[in-house]
Amino acid sequence: MTQKSRKGGERKGGACSFCGTPASEAPLMFNGADGSSICSTCIEHGYHLLVEHNIVEGKAPKQDPNAKFKPLTKADLMRPNRIKSFLDDYVIGQDAAKRYMSVAVYNHYKRLLAKGKTEDVELDKSNIVLVGPTGTGKTLMARTIAKLLNVPFSIVDATALTQAGYVGEDVESILSRLLQAADYDVAAAERGIIFIDEIDKIARKGDNPSITRDVSGEGVQQALLKILEGSVVNVPPQGGRKHPDQKYIQVNTSNILFICGGAFDGIEKKIAQRLNTNAIGYGSTLKQRIDEKNIMQYILPQDLRSFGLIPELIGRLPVLTYMEPLGREVLRSILTEPKNSLIRQYQCLLGLDDIKLSFDDDVLDYIVDRALEYKLGARGLRSICEAIMMDVMFELPSGENSECRITLDYAKSKIDKITC
Repeated sequence: MTQKSRKGGERKGGACSFCGTPASEAPLMFNGADGSSICSTCIEHGYHLLVEHNIVEGKAPKQDPNAKFKPLTKADLMRPNRIKSFLDDYVIGQDAAKRYMSVAVYNHYKRLLAKGKTEDVELDKSNIVLVGPTGTGKTLMARTIAKLLNVPFSIVDATALTQAGYVGEDVESILSRLLQAADYDVAAAERGIIFIDEIDKIARKGDNPSITRDVSGEGVQQALLKILEGSVVNVPPQGGRKHPDQKYIQVNTSNILFICGGAFDGIEKKIAQRLNTNAIGYGSTLKQRIDEKNIMQYILPQDLRSFGLIPELIGRLPVLTYMEPLGREVLRSILTEPKNSLIRQYQCLLGLDDIKLSFDDDVLDYIVDRALEYKLGARGLRSICEAIMMDVMFELPSGENSECRITLDYAKSKIDKITC
């Protein structure tokens, strides 16, 4: 058998005996003694089939030492308690959600490392759904997990997705984003994490059948089923619509971890209805046992179904957890305690201009009070801080001051200016 490459001078004519690719277009062409030929692409596909059917044991290819995402090893994988400790550095509160996330992520990547070692037991994926009000840290939690594991991570918005053939983005476009985040390294993308935000916006619009199709609701849920469960999907490299003449990249989603997040506004009423918290009568023992200030903690998969998610989709999201509403103490801690807290970010930005920034304690309390008033969670903190800091960040870099102290009167003057 002889081998000639495109860089090796003249090449023999002909085409691959399997796929028909001309020799001039194949990366490598292997010619047999009987005149048959096979291209390197067909050899690669055949190898993947052998590995998939356990005919040969797959061996990891040599990795580029400069590769952005290197394969996860057993030594790199942290135990659940260490994963939670890492999350504690960036996410304040949400202990229940962090425990669920830590266990689910640990089991998922342990499943990848054990591939081929468990013959009798097939380990399933642990896709996650996070339910909680806006600004409670759903996206931050997923992004922090991806940072810890050093795997490709992408955030997609479910509201832009539509059923195939309609105006909008195809469901396969969520894999295009992951490929782009992985610098088109398919092997790295196939062990990445996708965060699907606003998953509640694709809920079924109603139980009554209609002549018009629910192309951005139930239609999208049905299209997500195979991707969440695990299948080989033809992905347009640059995203966008599919075209017959377009070249696709095949991505196996069986090892991609999907984290879905949504506010599910109004689901508290469905939970309360199921728990019968509005029962008539005095001294109801059920009402005494229920914490009505945080009723989201009693959420069950059947509540998601009542909200409008189809049972097949819920079954592919086995890990269900909730995000607690942020109280005053938690919001106050978010301002200063995390490694990437808002106050530290502003201090770092002005520190690059050799300016020392400080805040009075009563200013921080004032910011928290206004955030609670706006009911926007942690995102409200950022909006208020930006309003207070805008003039400071505009004027100080051009001045000669080396220190800046934000007082309560100054903060109130800036907020009153935009609210009046």
